[in-house]
Amino acid sequence: MSPPAANVRVGVIGAGLMGREVASAFGRWFALLDSPVRPELTAVCDVNAAALDWFRQVPTVRHFDIDHRALLAREDVDVVYVAVPHDRHEAIYMDALRAGKDLLAEKPFGIDLAAACRVRAEAARLGRFVRVSSEFPFLPGAQRAFQIAASGELGRIIEIRAAFLHSSDLDPAKPANWKRQNIHCGEAGVMNDLGLHVAHVPLRLGWKPSKLHASLQKIHRFRPDGRGGTVACDTWDNAVLHTTVDIGGEPVPMTLEMKRLAPTETNTWIFEALGTDRGVRFSTKEPKTLCTYRRDKEQSWQRTDLGFEMPFKAITGGIFEPGFPDILMQMWAAFLAERAGLLGGRFGCAPPDEAVSQHELWAGALVSQRDQSVVSI
Repeated sequence: MSPPAANVRVGVIGAGLMGREVASAFGRWFALLDSPVRPELTAVCDVNAAALDWFRQVPTVRHFDIDHRALLAREDVDVVYVAVPHDRHEAIYMDALRAGKDLLAEKPFGIDLAAACRVRAEAARLGRFVRVSSEFPFLPGAQRAFQIAASGELGRIIEIRAAFLHSSDLDPAKPANWKRQNIHCGEAGVMNDLGLHVAHVPLRLGWKPSKLHASLQKIHRFRPDGRGGTVACDTWDNAVLHTTVDIGGEPVPMTLEMKRLAPTETNTWIFEALGTDRGVRFSTKEPKTLCTYRRDKEQSWQRTDLGFEMPFKAITGGIFEPGFPDILMQMWAAFLAERAGLLGGRFGCAPPDEAVSQHELWAGALVSQRDQSVVSI
C-alpha cells in the first residue's frame, strides 16, 4: 500500500462554476491511488454571500468569507485557488502571495502582460509556489500527443495547429457578461479567456513563436444586458494567429486558434503536429481517439481508442473514458505533487513563465491587428 497522503488545506476565492468544480474534485479524491498529497477544502470566499450557500454542504469547509483578505488571514489555509474576473487577478494574487499562501491561479494570470510580469516577479521574490490552471493537457489523448511530439519521432516538423473552440456565443440574444467587456476581460478578449488552453502544450514543447500575424474578429458588438436593454461588447470574439516557430534551426508555421463563435463546437480542444516521419492529431470532439501516421510508401491516419490512461492512477477501469471532472482532478494532483516536490516526471501545470509567454503572444497579436503587420516576439 502507498504511504498515507499528506494533507494540504485549500481556500477557494470565487465561488462560481470553477470553485464548485474544485470542491467536487476534492470530494472524490479517494478515487486517486497514487497521489502523495490530499487536499482539504477549508475556506471559501465570494463577494456574493448567496454564492457561498452551495458550499455549506461540503463537510470540510469551516469558513465562509465575503472579503478575500479575511480568508487569506486564516492559518488553516495553505494554498489558494482564485477564480475571479481578469481585472481582479493581479490584486488578489498579490494579496495571496504576500499573505504567505501558495497559489493555483486561473488563466490568463492577470489582465495583460504587464500584470502577469508583476505577479511573476512577486512570486519569485517571495519564494511562493505558483502555477496556472489548464486542464485539457491532462486528457489521455493530449498526454499521448505531447509525448509523441516531444519524442523526436516526427522528423522534421512541417506544421502545427492548436485550437480551443466554443459556439455558445453564436446566439446574439445571449446576455453579456464580464468576459465581453475589455475593462474586465482585458483588451486581448478571447485570447485572455481561452488562450492558455491553446498555448500550454506548444510552450511546454519549447515551441514559442518568434513572429506572428493576427486575424481578430469582433462579431456580436451588442448584447442584451439582462435588464431589458443592450450593452456594448468590445472584446475580440475570435482570434487566429499565424505564427512562425524555430524548431531545430528551421522555421515552422504554427496556427493558434481561439474562438467563441465556432459553429458546432462545444469546448473543443485540438492539437496537431505533422512531420516528415510521423504525425499526431487529437481533438476532444473525439475524446477517446488518437490519430497518428507514419511515413511509408502511402500515408494514412491510424485511429487508436484510448482508455483511462492518466498521469495519476485512479480506481477507474482502463476501458472507461475520462471527463472534465477527471482531468480537473489530475491537474490538481499535479499541482499538489509538484508543490511537494513529488511530481516524479509527470506532466505539470503551467508555471508563471508559460503564463507570461502566452501574454507576450496576445500583446503581439493586438499590435499585429492594429497595424496589419507581422510582429516579432
